[in-house]
Amino acid sequence: MLTVIEKLLFIVLVAAALVFAGRGFLYMFKVVMRGEGTLNLTRLPARALEALSIYLSQRTTLRARPLVSLLHLGVVWGFTFYFLVNVGDVLEGYFPDFKFLGTSGLLAGSYRLVADLLSVAVLVGVAYFLIRRFVLKDKALTFRENITLHPMVKAGWIRRDSLIVGVFILAHVGSRFLGQSVQIAQGHAVGPQPFATAISGIWGTNEGWLTFLDHFFWWAALGLIVGFLPYFPYTKHAHLFMAPLNFLTRPQRTSLGELEKEDLEDESKEQFGAARLEHLPKTSLVDAFSCIMCNRCQDVCPAYVTGKELSPSALEVNKRYMIREQMASMAAGKESKDPLLGHAISESAVWACTSCGACIDICPVGNEPMLDILDIRRDLAMVQASFPGDLKNAFNGMERQGNPWQLNESRMKWAEGLDVPTVEDNPDYEILYWVGCAAAFEPRAQQTARAFVQLLKLAGVNFAVLGEMEACTGDTARRAGREDLYLGMAEANIETLNGVGAQHKRIVSMCPHCLHNLGKEYHQFGGNYKVIHSTELIEELINAGKLPASAHPSKQANVTFHDPCYLGRHNDVVDAPRNALSKGLGIEVTEMPRHGKKSFCCGAGGAQFWKEEEHGEARVNVVRYEEAKATGAATVAVSCPFCMRMFSDASGEVKGGPEVKDVVELLWERLEPGAPKN
Repeated sequence: MLTVIEKLLFIVLVAAALVFAGRGFLYMFKVVMRGEGTLNLTRLPARALEALSIYLSQRTTLRARPLVSLLHLGVVWGFTFYFLVNVGDVLEGYFPDFKFLGTSGLLAGSYRLVADLLSVAVLVGVAYFLIRRFVLKDKALTFRENITLHPMVKAGWIRRDSLIVGVFILAHVGSRFLGQSVQIAQGHAVGPQPFATAISGIWGTNEGWLTFLDHFFWWAALGLIVGFLPYFPYTKHAHLFMAPLNFLTRPQRTSLGELEKEDLEDESKEQFGAARLEHLPKTSLVDAFSCIMCNRCQDVCPAYVTGKELSPSALEVNKRYMIREQMASMAAGKESKDPLLGHAISESAVWACTSCGACIDICPVGNEPMLDILDIRRDLAMVQASFPGDLKNAFNGMERQGNPWQLNESRMKWAEGLDVPTVEDNPDYEILYWVGCAAAFEPRAQQTARAFVQLLKLAGVNFAVLGEMEACTGDTARRAGREDLYLGMAEANIETLNGVGAQHKRIVSMCPHCLHNLGKEYHQFGGNYKVIHSTELIEELINAGKLPASAHPSKQANVTFHDPCYLGRHNDVVDAPRNALSKGLGIEVTEMPRHGKKSFCCGAGGAQFWKEEEHGEARVNVVRYEEAKATGAATVAVSCPFCMRMFSDASGEVKGGPEVKDVVELLWERLEPGAPKN
């Protein structure tokens, strides 16, 4: 189809584009390699298949915004198929009378039909996205005024990039689609192409005119790719290939929110945590290139929803534009020009994070902004000794008394009169009950602990507690950036646990934060334990007939269940609490709109429990408690002592709300007649 001059010109342009694009891609690679740590390259074949599956199925995207996600699916499939289409069109342009994949048969017909259908899907999808951003001005794509934004973002570069790329896709796919309609008008096209055929009559029958149009649309379609390639590494649409690479190379974590170990023993290391872009882990820099800037993470962020200065989306977007404006210098090894604090995120935003993990869970491209925030906290707390003053008391308590409450009293006071066995009393225990600081020292949580051990006794469980040997797991210290304090507490607890043989037994905890640290993070320091939640054990006991199921199902009982972030989202324990309630009480749980892994935070996580909540429009615990009230349930069941306290506090502000009870309390209170009561 092409003339000799056209063929030579295209080769020259492609070569030039590849040189300039290659430089941009090399910059991207070098910037990523400036980060700390390594990229995860283990089990590459299996993980590559998983990344490809996520990319093609778009299952991480389809979890929210159904219409937008469905249209995006069409664009992804179409743009991916166009890699094949473009190869075919180049070959057809260079070899006269050549038809890619043949002129007849199932393969040829299917190829052309799919290309026609996906062309229309891409055009419709991209047109909608442009209308959504520029005409409808969807608020979901914007940020509140109190959010820290990079100057390029404030100047409208996201809109600019979106317009450039959107027009490019429309022109590229549209030109190819129109070119096929011209070939149909010429009688040169083969295979079923219903949409292209439908418009082929608009071009007339003049052969010279049709030949010109055939060449024009070929160049418009493929020439646009050549012209766009050098710009591609600098746009947000690099996520097209960076998102699959993100899933392919990010660390394999034991749970969604597992923090990576900070090497505090390296005496040559002067920087702990992240103050600048290059201090972030490599996978966090991949995140910046992968971000699609869809703002789904801020939709589910409890801090953003309640009006605080934190937007996890803005953090990733700011990182991307900070890299973009200095990509060449960073690739050359120079220090990034601005610190993260004040340029990518504000200090108030850093301390507003509840570490709930919702941003990680919802992200369609696998980004982990929560972990960036906790890395920034490490720099603030350990390098700059800067953290909210409220946390000082908690730190002092963990350091001196082994608990953030700063109490010197016995850790067994909660068990008075219950004859609870310690590991010294019962060294042959089967299950170690990790009580936790909340149940040891907080009056409301103590009631739950008493109910739990009475259930264990009723079921005949062979259990024991550590008693005075138990100490705080250090969760608050680690989430607040004090990795040094956490390390000491973790190592001491591991020595204690291994000393009583806990590594060979099961550990049960009522606190999801204890469960998470013991079971999902202590392995980093040599502590490998099988840890289950109290509701998992109760479900197990009911199923085994060791605890009675409800003999008198109550249709009047109306209970809604709040999923703690560190139980459901972080550690995948969603069904056990509901099964315990349904089997133990004979009821069906009334669900809140946001439940399971999509649960809304109570506001206590990420060390928030020990500090004043950052300024915003509402308090996180009140928002969630009001959601529980809106179900009409008489009781909101929880399975975390911190959720219990947060909702109890909220109930004082929200009149007429549900009673707050732990799952184990509800089960203990409603056992069959004759069961011993506390």
